[in-house]
Amino acid sequence: MVHPPSAVATDEPRVVTRWIGFLALCVGMFMAILDIQIVATSLPAMQAALKIQPDEMSWLQTSYLIAEVIAIPLSGLLTRAMSIRGLFLASATTFLIASIGCGLSTGFASLVVWRVVQGFAGGALIPLVFSAAFLMFPTRGQGLATTLAGMLAVLAPTVGPLIGGWITTTWGWPWLFFVNVGPGVLALAAGALCLPRATSLTQRLRWVDGFALAMLAVALATLEIGLKEAPKHGWLAPATAALMGGALCTGCVFVWLSLRSSTPVVDLRLLADRPFRLGCAMSFILGMGLYGNVYLMPVFLAYVGQLDALEIGQIMLVTGAAQLLSAPVVVALERFVSAGRLSLFGFLLFAVGLAMSGWDNPRTEGDDMFWPQIVRGVAIMFCLLPPTRVALGHLSAEHLPDGSALFNLMRNLGGAIGLALIDTVIFGRAPGYGDALGKRLLALDPAAFAWTGLPLQEADTIITTEMREMARPAVERAALTLAVNDAWIMLACITLVGAALAALFAFRTRQKPSSA
Repeated sequence: MVHPPSAVATDEPRVVTRWIGFLALCVGMFMAILDIQIVATSLPAMQAALKIQPDEMSWLQTSYLIAEVIAIPLSGLLTRAMSIRGLFLASATTFLIASIGCGLSTGFASLVVWRVVQGFAGGALIPLVFSAAFLMFPTRGQGLATTLAGMLAVLAPTVGPLIGGWITTTWGWPWLFFVNVGPGVLALAAGALCLPRATSLTQRLRWVDGFALAMLAVALATLEIGLKEAPKHGWLAPATAALMGGALCTGCVFVWLSLRSSTPVVDLRLLADRPFRLGCAMSFILGMGLYGNVYLMPVFLAYVGQLDALEIGQIMLVTGAAQLLSAPVVVALERFVSAGRLSLFGFLLFAVGLAMSGWDNPRTEGDDMFWPQIVRGVAIMFCLLPPTRVALGHLSAEHLPDGSALFNLMRNLGGAIGLALIDTVIFGRAPGYGDALGKRLLALDPAAFAWTGLPLQEADTIITTEMREMARPAVERAALTLAVNDAWIMLACITLVGAALAALFAFRTRQKPSSA
């Protein structure tokens, strides 16, 4: 009697179902990461519509980021207690409700409250995808799953300005939030039907140390606020010092409580594992370069190039295209080259790409940014996918949720610190550059006129007050260009530290290429 190929017949539907469930997780993560970028492009429109004070506008972003960065490390605990399916359904539902609430908001207070809820739900969705990539695909398909997750994680910030500018111009700012509803409902339905069911262990939440949880929340919140305020008021200003000191003290208390607890909120003992520790360090440095890249280009193109959000987004699509095209190449190379050596190549290439933008001038345009974006886009995938395997690929199923939470937290913290350093460079150095250029122009220095783009004056020209005021915008743009160039070079130097970490892993650790 001939038996049908039952193994194949039963396995194929399971594989398809598993992939549909994983795609639902990816949609949730993509919405959560994209949300911060598309809102950034439309803050002026929201300010005018809701009559929000200018000094309050930044809280629409800060409130989301604080809630997100608190939720990310908690996702490991919540995954163990609720399962991947349970946490996804709860978080995605909350994210959609909060999105609708944001779009219907009629004032500053209600919008900030909904942004906090939205950020917390989004923060739980982000690391869930990376742990699921290893848990749902323990053998075949793991490389493709991590590639898809990583590609969407870095693509969202790149395409965010374009999507946000187009939505605001076409439909208005509330649709920045309403646009989540359609994809979110489809993802919820797919997740409910296709994600594997697991026994709920919510009783674990009863044993959570509430004081340790509070210390974690306070530490991350004060750190985010301190990083936001430091560039404007100074790193040694009393308010900044108080925030940073509070973050340090509460963070130390949280670490002490976590290491003593048998059921910690976040399992920090994973950092004792050398590959995981190095992978998290590389994720931290990638965050600085990744978010710095997405921040510096719009700053330059908006304030120096005088472009709108839609035009900026169109220029930045080059990075996204390079990421899409290079992702399958990275996956293919992982079969033959160790993750450590691929990471080393990626960070070296990323440093080169960042440094290439450190020589821009006030007349640099989108075409001039093509090759730096190509280099950075290719490098980013080498800096994300292999380090993800370095950090998470060898962890047990029990430790993967916490590992993914810490790995993703490091990238977000790196981004927050990187942005604070960038703003410090820009706020600190642009005025000095402006004063120096002004003095050189008054001295009729031909090089200064060439750099600022102003017409060269004759040697006997008398510079009047009216001429100074007319030249001021060009001088400010030229000074900002110099400060932005310094920030690009700073990021390139920091990225070289990531290359050193990758080299440390590549040449001191025996590692075989991936077979996934």
